[in-house]
Amino acid sequence: MIVTPPIFSWEAVYRLENGSKVDLRNICSAVGGDEASRHGIILAKSEIAKKAGVQTGETLFTAKQKCTNVGEKLVLVPPHYHLYLQCSNAMIELLKEYTPLIQRYSVDECFLEFKGLDKDYSDAVDLGYKIKERIKKELGFCVSVGISSNKLLAKTCSEFGKDSVHTLYPFEIKEKMWPLPIGDLFMVGRNTKAKLINNFGINTIGDLANFDLGLLKYKLKSHGELIWKYANGIEASEVRKSNFIEMKGMGNSTTSPWNIENSREAYLFILSLCETLGMRLRNSQNLCNLVSLSLKYSDFRGCSKQRKLTSPTNVTSSLAEIAFKLFKELWDGMPIRHIGVSVSHLCKDECTQLTLFDEKNTEKKIKLDKTLDEIRYKYGNKAIVRSCFLESGIKPMMGGVGDDYPVMSSIL
Repeated sequence: MIVTPPIFSWEAVYRLENGSKVDLRNICSAVGGDEASRHGIILAKSEIAKKAGVQTGETLFTAKQKCTNVGEKLVLVPPHYHLYLQCSNAMIELLKEYTPLIQRYSVDECFLEFKGLDKDYSDAVDLGYKIKERIKKELGFCVSVGISSNKLLAKTCSEFGKDSVHTLYPFEIKEKMWPLPIGDLFMVGRNTKAKLINNFGINTIGDLANFDLGLLKYKLKSHGELIWKYANGIEASEVRKSNFIEMKGMGNSTTSPWNIENSREAYLFILSLCETLGMRLRNSQNLCNLVSLSLKYSDFRGCSKQRKLTSPTNVTSSLAEIAFKLFKELWDGMPIRHIGVSVSHLCKDECTQLTLFDEKNTEKKIKLDKTLDEIRYKYGNKAIVRSCFLESGIKPMMGGVGDDYPVMSSIL
């Protein structure tokens, strides 16, 4: 079973509750990156934007152009990652009452496994409706539920309609899935779709399912075999209890609207990146043992440096201090346009080995970060900021927790 809440509805309702006069769901609109700096991609869109051809994951420029081509003006709004994570976390806590086997596939999708419902189709559908209605009543938003014997088919049928429950069992594939256009099949992107249609005359999922596998493997290699299996409903990945495949690292980076030419500005950019990165580390319940810094200069040169830590941490100020030390070792004085901070060699935060010299100070920092996280998750990232960012023209927190919960993944 897969449960999919709508990010776009979260954003629309949030704005209405905070004084907006326009319901984003009723206009050509989308949630995306920073329009002013032309960064980011489309994360979610309204039905009107979808009909204009706007797709999740495409650039802001191409999305706006599509709407212009059909006589619409695309209204773009920035994402509120703290809101999406708050809604997603609340839903996960509710779902834990039904099964411990939950895989958080993205911020707006999660797979659930129920033992003993493989053949009890009516019981599975009844449970799907029960979960859907309870989420609507207790959390205030609608979800779509897809039910099947594997994750691929459940994901496919969850897109059959909003605020609904659908099934797609193997015996229903021919009727429900094969008539769908080939572009609706998971892992068939824009380029693959064009190849299948233009080179093989494959227009529907059924066409692909009944096509010669040997020829597909010869022309498209392993990807041809993969999508042929998917077209036939063949998929056997397990529902993983962890959010994703074991996280090995995470990062945060930004391109400055202007040249960074002094160390104070550089430090503020690094601190801003570490504010969000530390928050994400703590939310994933991880510590890092390695910090890396990367720079790109205005002449397009790039450089990077990393440092292994004596003891793991997820404290924001500690991450910033280490990254800034790396900066001072790297910087050659030339104007900088891009800064990135990343962490790796992660371990769970169940226990931390503190040194005799910084134990008291570290405990204070941990408590401070915990308090700041709670305030920001409840009231938003702008609820509390460091005074050094005031009048600086630099955002106090760059990036977002949404990076850890991608809207789309190629791994079920």
